[in-house]
Parts: sequence; C-alpha cells; structure tokens
Amino acid sequence: MNENKNYLKNYDFVSEDVKFAANSIIRLRILAALFEKPQNMKDLSDLTKLSYSSISSTIHGLELKDFVYRESNKYYLSNSLRVIMGHVLELKEVVNLLNRFFNIIEGHVVRMIPKKSVAEMSMISNSKLLESGGIDAYKIFNYIGDALIDADKVRCILPFYQLDLNKQLNYLVRKERYVEIIASHEVFEIYEEKSESKYLSSFKGKNNFLLIVTDRMMILGLFKENGHFDQNRLLTSKNGDAIKWANNLFKNFKKKNK
Repeated sequence: MNENKNYLKNYDFVSEDVKFAANSIIRLRILAALFEKPQNMKDLSDLTKLSYSSISSTIHGLELKDFVYRESNKYYLSNSLRVIMGHVLELKEVVNLLNRFFNIIEGHVVRMIPKKSVAEMSMISNSKLLESGGIDAYKIFNYIGDALIDADKVRCILPFYQLDLNKQLNYLVRKERYVEIIASHEVFEIYEEKSESKYLSSFKGKNNFLLIVTDRMMILGLFKENGHFDQNRLLTSKNGDAIKWANNLFKNFKKKNK
C-alpha cells in the first residue's frame, strides 16, 4: 500500500505514456507477462489467454511508444518502463486483480473511472462478484435495496434513474441519514424533482458507472460497451479498505466533475 500512496502523490507528474500503459486491461496483461521475463507470441497468448490478433495490435502500439522491443522473436520490456512500472504502478498486483474480475471488466466501460482510483485497486482485492442469471432479473437491485436498509451514510454515483432505488434513498433521508447523489445530467432533472436529498450534483457523460458506498458496504456496477448497464453483475465488499477505495473514488469523481 505504501507504493500505491507514493504513486498517488506523484500521479500528476507521471508521463502520459505511463498513463497510456495503465489504461487498458489488454496492455496491462501483456506488460505483466513481459515484466516477468521476455516472451514470444505463443508464450504471450498462453499466459494472457488473448488472441494473436489482440496481442499483435497491442504489441505494435507498445513498440511505437518504445515500451517494448523485439529481439530474436521475443519481446522485451524496455528498461525505462520496467523501472517506472516496478516502482509506481504495482503492475503485478493490479493485473492480478483485474484478471480476477475479468468477466466483469471485459466488454465493459471502465475508462470513466478516475486513474487515481485505478491506482488504488489493490484495496478492493477482497471484493466479491455478485452475478444473477436471467431467472431473477431484479436480484441486483434487490441486493442494493437490502444494503441500504440500515445505512447511516450513503454516497452514490447514479448514471440512471431507478424508481425503487430512489424510494429507498428518500426513506433514508426521512430517517435523517446522510445521502449524497451525483447523478448523470441526463436524469438530473428527475432527481431534482423526485429526490429528497439536500446533496445533489450532476456529471456529464454517458455509460459511466454505478457506485454506492455506505458506512458498511461498497457496490460498483459497470456499463457494457454497447451502452447498456449490466444488470447481472456487481462488485461488492464489506471490507474496510474497499469502502475506503469507494469513498476515494466518489471524491475523485466529484472533484473531476466540478
């Protein structure tokens, strides 16, 4: 965690090239493999479970950035990037975490999550993936409702309006619990009319993410690349570090969208 803290302190001074390297699950997987040792195409495919075409196009981009170089049919991580990654990104830990949650991350929009929060993702390593099949279409929202019942404090990033969720939040407001909402500008007028929270603000942008963090739990939901919210998967945790991560994500996002 100390290395993550150092990364956050120095984040604004890290080159755009390094931010580029950290902003893709595919790039991170390939860099993680090369971080261990030089690899050829077959090795990379076996280790990352990615197709040759994905690896080839990604490697080409990394070569253009001078992140990797080829020698005797093997790809090597450049010394400069190896030093940076080893000291400020905790590459292996981040990639291992993303691999655990790959079935929620792959095909989903994650670029709207502030990079400062990406740097702290080791804090949610104990999170669980809640999945629902087509049989129980309301399982996800029922779970969210149950999580809010006894909450004393709630912070939400809400990219859409959901009637039952808003009713639950209003119930907490009437019980004099703290409820803060950052809603998409596309539905902000609805929240202004329907929400009883005194703490309302908005953000611009589509296909963001759903975040609900209480004093006891954090819940994160993502959009698919096709623009639809994934109602079948949520990352959840009652771990103290995960709750801290979610609160930091809320603060980072709020600051970014002022």
